[in-house]
Amino acid sequence: MPGPAPRPIRLIALMNQKGGVGKTTTTVNLAAAFARSGRRTLIVDLDPQAHASLHVGVDAATVESSVYDVLLDPAFDVTRAIREVSPNLFVLPAQTDMAAAETELATEPDRFHRLSRALSKLGDAYEFVLMDCPPSLGLLTISGLAAAREVLIPMQSHFLALQGVGKLLETVSIVTQGLNPRLRVSGVILCSHDPATMHAREVVSDLDQFFEQARSGDTPWKFARVYRPAIRRNIKLAECPSFGKTIFEYAPDAPGAADYLALAKVLLTDWDAMLARLNDPPAVVTAAPVKVRA
Repeated sequence: MPGPAPRPIRLIALMNQKGGVGKTTTTVNLAAAFARSGRRTLIVDLDPQAHASLHVGVDAATVESSVYDVLLDPAFDVTRAIREVSPNLFVLPAQTDMAAAETELATEPDRFHRLSRALSKLGDAYEFVLMDCPPSLGLLTISGLAAAREVLIPMQSHFLALQGVGKLLETVSIVTQGLNPRLRVSGVILCSHDPATMHAREVVSDLDQFFEQARSGDTPWKFARVYRPAIRRNIKLAECPSFGKTIFEYAPDAPGAADYLALAKVLLTDWDAMLARLNDPPAVVTAAPVKVRA
């Protein structure tokens, strides 16, 4: 008899081509919230600045092997570079050398798929893989999109950030047409949000309307939404990276911790519901007996 089907893995790329929007903060603290719920979670730091690695206490200067080795050498054992930073939370760290990957891999035909292949070798060791993409559209970001199954867009509720969402969606659309046809946009996560301002409310309303109108189309963001709760502006979220800690370790009673836990609960509830549908056996339809005349 065939063995059980492999456990699904949620591969998420967090991207925004604008810096300073809360992308790394969201990657790390959302991953930490998943880990606190008992889900084995891997952070893949694709940014040469290595901010996600620093956020969980891994100094790039002390890293012997990283995602850079994974990209440079297809035969490299990715497990050699992964570190456990707390219960159920792991990181595939970055190094500043990664900035050279763009040039070094320019002539390699499989350069965009190397990360995807490396992660596939991990099997079902992790239930969640969150990729922190750099704020630029280069090899590292495209590699993350090629490896992911869904995209989350952290952004602030500002007019210029709203304009940038269109460009992000265009990028995802291009990737789905060639490198990764299965890639989908799950939605937007609002960071440093101030619901008291009229401007923020208008931006959120525009986003809600945009995604609602997209339901009738056939785009990678057809089922995307603006996730609630939004992550409120909270100075503790800005402070904790300098201590190499997540918000749950640094200030567990802060509003930022409450918001990321609540957001993680929404994402976990959706994920578990999807898994339940996959595991439910198909309904057996029994036809009524046919009456035969003598």
